[in-house]
Amino acid sequence: MNIVKATKKFEDWLGLHIRIVEPDLRFKHQQMAASLFPFFRATFYRWVQVWPEVCEELNRAPRLLSVGDLHVENFGTWRDSDGRLVWGVNDFDEACLFPYTMDLVRLATSALLATREERLAMKPKESAAAILAGYEHGLEDGGRPFVLGENHEWLRAIAESKLRDPVVFWQKIDRLPAAKGEIPESAREAIEHQLPERGMRYRLARRVAGLGSLGHLRLVAIAEWKGGRLAREAKALTPSALHWLNPKRAPAEILYAAILRRAVRCSDPWLQMRGHWIVRRLSPHCSRIELDALATSRGECRLLEAMGRETANIHLGTEEKRRAILKDLRGRKGNWLMAAAQAMAVAMEKDWRAWRERRQS
Repeated sequence: MNIVKATKKFEDWLGLHIRIVEPDLRFKHQQMAASLFPFFRATFYRWVQVWPEVCEELNRAPRLLSVGDLHVENFGTWRDSDGRLVWGVNDFDEACLFPYTMDLVRLATSALLATREERLAMKPKESAAAILAGYEHGLEDGGRPFVLGENHEWLRAIAESKLRDPVVFWQKIDRLPAAKGEIPESAREAIEHQLPERGMRYRLARRVAGLGSLGHLRLVAIAEWKGGRLAREAKALTPSALHWLNPKRAPAEILYAAILRRAVRCSDPWLQMRGHWIVRRLSPHCSRIELDALATSRGECRLLEAMGRETANIHLGTEEKRRAILKDLRGRKGNWLMAAAQAMAVAMEKDWRAWRERRQS
């Protein structure tokens, strides 16, 4: 099955689960043709399709509850229940049972592709080694969340960069267009449940964000409250793309809440699942960190090692697999992670070129 046919079949499956926002889906298709890195981010459904063929041996590694769609832009910050600034994985839309190796290879592949587009400066061998070192150390240590207080000053500098200035953030939020048409009552209920007071007045807007989830409805409630601004977003969720690939898998449940609950993590009290909606607080310091912000910092090796450690924090949610994973890791020799990332990058590039040619024809 080629990329064009796979995309059509996946989007047909998607339409069985949610009401697709067609303009957002057309925008996604444009972004997929623009360059390889956004294509990679937008096509996790294709990744899970080619992964068993390209990485057959790695696909037999111990399985656990994984992020799935892990990449260098799937990290961000939030405030925990004590108001502390925390950094970690930002999105679990594709959470499912995968070999532990897949999260690592996908993260390393994203770093490799970002380097090719000159968005990161590290060599592939260095980035893969940093991710792997952080992951193994995280497993050995039993995991530890990244609280950006007196520790991790270098990471806090990224989180508090000028690109996350409150004035700039709220200007961007204010430019969001009003939500039009029929609004699902379940979405309204999910958002209003997260507002600090019952009966609050708010403006409901539409938001276009991400790449893999383009086509999913995103609604943002924007309000004034006690002298300041606030925003809450509800995004429609579906089961992982793995269930599209293997429709006989049962049950086709959404594991977003399960992976959050089990991970070694300082939880975000404003991030909750309500039915088939994920609702979160939007603020300057409660959002994803894009590569533009990462490029303003030094020490990419340190950053990728931290991403490896945070991946371990997530995988430690399946504590019973820890020993098996460490044993499997220690039995692997050479630059296996870099080799796998390069192989997956080749497969992704082949699909990207085919997608781009089809759109240009």
